[in-house]
Amino acid sequence: MRTEKTTGGDHSLSSSSYCSRFWSSALRAKILVPPSDTSVRTNSGDGLVRRLGLFDLILLGVGASIGAGIFVVTGTVARDAGPGVTISFILAGASCVLNALCYAELATRFPAVVGGAYLYTYTAFNELTAFLVFAQMMLDYHIGAASISRSLASYVVTILELIPFLKDNIPSWVGHGSEEILGSISLNLLAPILLVLLTLVLCKGVGESSFLNSLMTTTKVVIVIFVIIVGSFKVDVSNWTPFAPNGAKAVLTGATVVFFAYVGFDAVANSAEESKRPQRDLPIGIIGSLLICIALYVAVCLVLTGMVPYQFLGEDAPLAEAFTSKGLKWVSVLISFGAVAGLTTTLLVGLYSRSRLYLGLGRDGLLPSIFARVHPIRHTPIHSQIWVGIIAVVLAGLFNVHVLSHILSVGSLTGYSVVSACVVTLRWKDKTSSQVSSRWISSRGEGVLCLVIVSCCGFASGALYRFGASFIFLIVAVVIGILATAALHFRQVYADTPGFSCPGVPIVPTVCIFFNMFLFAQLHYEAWVRFIVLSFISVGIYAFYGQHHANPVSSNETVIYHRVPAEEAP
Repeated sequence: MRTEKTTGGDHSLSSSSYCSRFWSSALRAKILVPPSDTSVRTNSGDGLVRRLGLFDLILLGVGASIGAGIFVVTGTVARDAGPGVTISFILAGASCVLNALCYAELATRFPAVVGGAYLYTYTAFNELTAFLVFAQMMLDYHIGAASISRSLASYVVTILELIPFLKDNIPSWVGHGSEEILGSISLNLLAPILLVLLTLVLCKGVGESSFLNSLMTTTKVVIVIFVIIVGSFKVDVSNWTPFAPNGAKAVLTGATVVFFAYVGFDAVANSAEESKRPQRDLPIGIIGSLLICIALYVAVCLVLTGMVPYQFLGEDAPLAEAFTSKGLKWVSVLISFGAVAGLTTTLLVGLYSRSRLYLGLGRDGLLPSIFARVHPIRHTPIHSQIWVGIIAVVLAGLFNVHVLSHILSVGSLTGYSVVSACVVTLRWKDKTSSQVSSRWISSRGEGVLCLVIVSCCGFASGALYRFGASFIFLIVAVVIGILATAALHFRQVYADTPGFSCPGVPIVPTVCIFFNMFLFAQLHYEAWVRFIVLSFISVGIYAFYGQHHANPVSSNETVIYHRVPAEEAP
């Protein structure tokens, strides 16, 4: 009996010790280091090359945000919102601008380190939360890359079929995808080939990949502008009346849909280590690329709804069908080329930014050290890049990932919300915490609680709006969110930040959190399940691997930044 008691006591102490160690690791944070333009402490011996200028960063953001969706989603939403889809894009764009302001501030705080939302969360909150954010975003990225590559393959085949002897002679498994086998397997040959080619370009160097992105993005933007100009001559302003035929709710619902058309500007933040002048160029690149996207989307909406009455817009290719109906079928062909350019840049930038996230986690020990290695000659995270490419190749080549599209966007909304919260927490003055804290909770704890309340109110408002609950309940949720924001404003002391500062802190970040969570509630319920399940899986991975290998305080090794040759610098 004594032996059993001793064994039971040892087991209890062991479990207690493990839990204590787990929480100690999970709650530790990365130390905020003053911005440095020359080096950063990491575990790898070679660094990335600073080659990206302001123009490259803007094209990076535009390339990531505008894909084939500009030719499709504009029309599909217009079928419900009417010409008011223009307002939908403006509202969604305004919300993204607020998120971009938060990203811009943090990009200047961390101008020399990769990691994006993961890094910001690691510094502002803790290790486990950062790992959860990474996992949610990465699943979105991997499935999204596979889905985009399949769409790109389909458009490439469509263009090839313009050649007479190839028309109707290309098997479906080459580009469009074969018939599903066993309910989920659908073979596609061209998508993996395209992924391999883009991965090779990215492994070769940031200069080569930046050149390809600049070329394809410029081509895409030129085609979009040309389509807008040609279409403007076919506009009948009477088609803009009534402007919002189904009311304001349809316009607002449209805004929640088209919000995701802007997703991608955050890719600029992941290029921090490869920017020539990160503190100056990153904020301009993030916000500038987003403003360009808003202008292009709004212009396309105006032209599309002006050419054809909204109720007659096609569902699959509304813009192409609109030009065909006006006797301009050649423009439809041009749109296909624009779609190829758009999807190529979206895929290229997505693969690029993903590898930089893996690089950041490899350096911090949350993933195996192989992900932290940088090629000594190419100065690219070649192992991370190949890993990202392999996952995309397998998913795109074997599975019809389009059916998983309804569980996407969870990672983007999670990342945007947490980044907004990071802006607030990193502005708090620790020295004054004792002066403004209440008796039962610390000042920081009170602030975090207010951020959680704002987040919950945003989700509750979105759910109430989605399921048509009484307007009174919606007002109550909004009022509670406003009170929590007021508490953040009056009960916390905020410090000024060097470089670019997000205006209106904490109001602007909390508005971002509220609206992002409002959108989260609009996602398919399977997306909510995916969020919960992936969170549990991520905690398990962290518990068995991450907590034992993580090293938030870097070693004494220093990364050397390889600048571009003098003759290449502007």
